[in-house]
Amino acid sequence: MTGLRESGPKIGVVGTGMVGASFAYALMQSSLATELVLIDANRGRAEAEAMDLNHGLPFVRPMRIWAGDYADLAGAAVTVVTAGAAQKPGETRLQLLERNVAIFHEIIPQIVRHNPDGMLLIATNPVDILTYHALRISGLPPAQVIGSGTILDTARFRYLLGRHYRVDPRSVHAYIVGEHGDSELALWSLANIGGVRLRDFRSSGGVGYDEAALQRIFEQTRDAAYAIIERKGATYYAIGLGLLTIVEAILRDQHTVMTVSSLMTGQYGVSEICISLPTIVGAAGVEEVLNLTLSPEEEALFRASAQTLQERYAQVQSGSSTAPAAG
Repeated sequence: MTGLRESGPKIGVVGTGMVGASFAYALMQSSLATELVLIDANRGRAEAEAMDLNHGLPFVRPMRIWAGDYADLAGAAVTVVTAGAAQKPGETRLQLLERNVAIFHEIIPQIVRHNPDGMLLIATNPVDILTYHALRISGLPPAQVIGSGTILDTARFRYLLGRHYRVDPRSVHAYIVGEHGDSELALWSLANIGGVRLRDFRSSGGVGYDEAALQRIFEQTRDAAYAIIERKGATYYAIGLGLLTIVEAILRDQHTVMTVSSLMTGQYGVSEICISLPTIVGAAGVEEVLNLTLSPEEEALFRASAQTLQERYAQVQSGSSTAPAAG
């Protein structure tokens, strides 16, 4: 730690695995916060990550970084939760559910006990159901509980579309919504590059509309995590940056539109589950879920995605889930 820090926001991270550490590293370089507390069931791991990050402080702006306990979350603007069982090769996100629900029963009440006014940002998979579960057991207002949702899927989608059309992915405006997982869907009816719908867009290199190619891009987007996990065991860099983007929108009250997971209250006939739609995020957390004009097929796919999540959560609540037992 350093005595040169300025007064500013505190951020907490619960879970210092690869996602938590990647987010912490990105946060340290961003100068968004002046305090970062790392918490992990493995105290030694949190201490080691704090040491490693502190050794980089001479290269960035002053900041206090330390391994702490839940009491140290008091006053944190945002607590990022990445703790949970890791996804195994060949394992779906939904198969993680039962183990991580048990973990959340241990950590969420402790976070809220010490920091009832801060935002909860959930990244643990399956993120939509765990965001909903965190909301239910925390007792916090819905606006304060946000899941990373399909922010990463949307980024992957825009990157792949940008590569296909040879344009900057920041100029691609396209969303993946629904579950962060196998039932997610692309909003093709709204996808565009610089305001030009994909069906009408032709790149400078002559690349135009190709339905088969676009379907492959969606499949690559949906299945990207499985491909990465098979090759290196986990995904963490891109989601670390995605979490930083959400935290920045909150700390700077940016009113940024992003596909985070939040409580549905009747959108497209869906309620009582957290799932992703384009959402305005600012200092108040979830400010508004946008009401988009979707095609009838997209609305049906969105409702089906939500139903998938609701059914699995109901199975876990009734004790009849076929997911692996807690371990």
